[in-house]
Amino acid sequence: MRVIFHGAAGEVTGSCHEVEAAGHRLLLDCGLIQGSRADEARNREDFGFDSEAIDAVVLSHAHIDHCGRLPLLVKRGFRGPIWTQRATADLLKVMLEDSAKLAQADAERARRRLHEGRGGRDDEEELEPLYTLDDVTRTLKHVRAIDYDAPTALFPGLVLTLRDAGHILGSASVELVETAADGTRRTLVFSGDLGPNGTPILRDAAPVPHADLLLLEATYGGRLHRERAATVTELGEIFHEAWRDRGNVIIPAFAVGRTQELLYAFAQHFEEWGLGRWQIFLDSPMATKVLAVYERHAELFDEEAARVFATTPHPLRLKNLHLTDSTEESMAINRIDSGAIIIAGSGMANGGRVRHHLRHRLPFERNHVVFVGYQAQGTLGRRLVDGAAYVRVLGSEVPVRAKRHTVGGLSAHADQAGLLDWYGSVGGRPDTLLVHGEDDAREALARELRRRFDADVELALPDMARTVGR
Repeated sequence: MRVIFHGAAGEVTGSCHEVEAAGHRLLLDCGLIQGSRADEARNREDFGFDSEAIDAVVLSHAHIDHCGRLPLLVKRGFRGPIWTQRATADLLKVMLEDSAKLAQADAERARRRLHEGRGGRDDEEELEPLYTLDDVTRTLKHVRAIDYDAPTALFPGLVLTLRDAGHILGSASVELVETAADGTRRTLVFSGDLGPNGTPILRDAAPVPHADLLLLEATYGGRLHRERAATVTELGEIFHEAWRDRGNVIIPAFAVGRTQELLYAFAQHFEEWGLGRWQIFLDSPMATKVLAVYERHAELFDEEAARVFATTPHPLRLKNLHLTDSTEESMAINRIDSGAIIIAGSGMANGGRVRHHLRHRLPFERNHVVFVGYQAQGTLGRRLVDGAAYVRVLGSEVPVRAKRHTVGGLSAHADQAGLLDWYGSVGGRPDTLLVHGEDDAREALARELRRRFDADVELALPDMARTVGR
């Protein structure tokens, strides 16, 4: 049993790990690389393996940096099953269709720039979308949905079990157990993305009974999140300040997970935060579809959320919440001078409708931009968080005068303390390879794992190969 790293080894996006086990080859995730234009251009490169030789994919969850290159994998010859949790299977359709539409829009912009004489070599390479809606349709035919904690034989001698990772709806940690002809067992565990304990709506990440080798995410391996109570206070203060400024609030938010958590928090603190006086817009057709998926899978909610969802008013459909579907409805928001809270994707501000709102609102001091999730290197969100005075948005150089806020307590990723606690719950104190994190975060987590558990820890590197139970 062997694992080879093809993505998210030294960076946060592009999760993709190849496993050789029981005479077969499979992938853990096949995610989109996000960041700068140069980073995203890497999505068109070879995977580093033969797509036709991969026998199966196990998908940890539906965030695009974990699932976004699946249609490209199918386009390049993959024909096996894609195993994932049931809620993730439902979310996958929404996420991949949106990704295909964004890819088509990007290709159309590249063609337009070339036609107008404003394009360059990058545009020539991007004249065709990475994949199309037809590719997504073909991909979804490969999906096989299973439940948490239900051992499933992928091939003779190889059993998959998914366990709740508490990150977003349907997110899973992956356990692969290979049994050799002589009865020897080897267990590989991939944490997927782990959520912090106490995240609203979701259950806490489940422990794993045993591992011989652990692939552990390290997105926030070098920091501790603020207490949730402090985050609630901070958000309330931001909304009150923005109201005093006669401004608007723009919140870039991932359509899956962060948006639902925000709306849930809005319902819980509606009076405290003075939200009744605002117009609240969910400007993301994809997020609206995701709301419906959440409602179909209430069996995955924690006990408190299950009680709240059984009451009225509905916590994700506030009385002053406007769900904007059409482009015209989205554009109309920009005619509102003040008093609007706009939740829009993408979460790193690298695509989607939030860029239009930022282009219109960033030049004015009365407006506020609130970042509630991780901002990868090279993204527009990261440049804003890092204090850029000017940013390029949709082809325009825009001055940044709006107030910027980074609210860390809403992260969907476990912080260093949470990652250490989860590692401590894994039986066997396994050798560990750190993935899905920038190097400073991984190095900080590795130091603490060694100090606290005397763990054998390495940082996964691109194309590194490691035998399980070496």
